[in-house]
Amino acid sequence: MEKEKLRILFATMEIDPFLIQSDAAEFIRYLPQGLHEQGHEIRILMPKFGVINERRNRLHEVVRLSGINIRVGNEEKPLTIKVATIQNTRLQVYFLDNEDYFQRKSVLNDPKSLAFHPDNDERAIFFCKGVIETVKKLGWTPHIIHCHGWMTALIPLYLKTYFREDPFFAHTKVVYTMYRDKLDMPLPLNFAEKASHDGMPPNFADELRQYTGDRYADVCGGGMRTADVVTKGHPELESYLEDCIRENNIDVAYDFNGHDRNSYVDYYSQLYEEIIG
Repeated sequence: MEKEKLRILFATMEIDPFLIQSDAAEFIRYLPQGLHEQGHEIRILMPKFGVINERRNRLHEVVRLSGINIRVGNEEKPLTIKVATIQNTRLQVYFLDNEDYFQRKSVLNDPKSLAFHPDNDERAIFFCKGVIETVKKLGWTPHIIHCHGWMTALIPLYLKTYFREDPFFAHTKVVYTMYRDKLDMPLPLNFAEKASHDGMPPNFADELRQYTGDRYADVCGGGMRTADVVTKGHPELESYLEDCIRENNIDVAYDFNGHDRNSYVDYYSQLYEEIIG
């Protein structure tokens, strides 16, 4: 029996060859490529950090997706979307850009002081909301949204609350994969206020509390608690994340520990099919 062709969206903050911050960049590159070779439809979205060279990587703006504004706190921020193709594949990566958040020549840390950028929470909020709005603008309903890393952790929250009654995402499931992120930085006190916006349903505040401890790592914990399935992208996580898994009885579906490429592609293909029923 022929397998169903799935529409799978990958949300990530890094992918080889455009941005390599850790070993995750290679894993996140070859997983969608392997799934694409199996016949699944793939879309990949990531922030367009200023360190990504547009000319060398042949990025160009997708004009038809222009006109989206993303609310962060009390401000509306314009979203620009660019696209590039991974060399020797047919996989396109959509880059979400905003002058205030992603034009600086760094990723998460100031290159001189190495301090965490104080607006990283806003950048994550903008990116997560932007992913959802971009997919809607594309008119492409995903069966699966596979979120990689802390910067994508708000996506399952928004789908579970604000977009819960939206028929566009009625059958969409979220997989959240964690990595060995060192995020022992204070979370801004007004993070919850900025993450919300007008029209949020009554259950939003309760769900958001799962994200709002005193560190950025708590955002990862919220992603774990609100996603449909949780997996590991590294055999060992920071102690906070391991504690969060244990204390909340979170069932981790897959502990990635260096399996060969074909093995993890086949595993995730089967996992996606199982969770969409």
